Amino acid sequence: MSFLNKVVIVTGAANGIGRGVALEYVKSGAKVVLADVNEEQGVQTLAEIRKSWSEVQFLKTDVKKPDDIVELMNFTKQTYGTIDILINNAGKGLFKSPFDVTVEEWEDVIHTNLRSVFLCSREAAKVMKENEEGGSIVNIASTRAIMSEPNSEGYAATKGGIVALTHALAASFSNYRITVNAISPGWIETGEYSKLSSLDHEQHLSKRVGKPDDIARACLYLTAIENDFVTGVNLVVDGGMTRKMIYEE
Repeated sequence: MSFLNKVVIVTGAANGIGRGVALEYVKSGAKVVLADVNEEQGVQTLAEIRKSWSEVQFLKTDVKKPDDIVELMNFTKQTYGTIDILINNAGKGLFKSPFDVTVEEWEDVIHTNLRSVFLCSREAAKVMKENEEGGSIVNIASTRAIMSEPNSEGYAATKGGIVALTHALAASFSNYRITVNAISPGWIETGEYSKLSSLDHEQHLSKRVGKPDDIARACLYLTAIENDFVTGVNLVVDGGMTRKMIYEE
């Protein structure tokens, strides 16, 4: 799988999963545009990557704002000439009692997590459909699309919506050689991995908690031109956690 000279946009790229995804594409030779609302961390990530790779840019982007999304796509096309791959990773949590969630909080998480995926995908596809080889879009959902804990309605609704939106877009964009897939990460540790307990790891069939590069490698698989037969899927990457039956002893 070669990504040499491929143009990749990663939203929410300043830290966590997005940062890990961006780094993996850089290692594979892609030209990468980092997009994030956190300018300070975005610039730090940019500076780190530029120590070894020049073909990377950062643009402060609030995916909740449609104008920022249009600017991101225009910036990328003007800088690198096209868009080959879009990773819709930006998002935020909303974990609060359903009795206390305000309309403003609900709309904030819906617009940030879900509406942005539609708008980013649509704007990127306008560019991708002009490419001879089309393009690839990956939407980062979550295992919370299929399982929940209390007080997670807003987050779960957006992640479930992303899964449904993914196969709908895959159908709509199929005539333009654009694949659209989702990844549902499970427990991906973006903090201090060494502080996890043995119990944390044992909850997984893989015997370990996930890392950002586990999701990054899944992105590479789904966006490789060799894998254009794969579209409309939701790839669960969770170390088997959602398949493991756990009983109290």
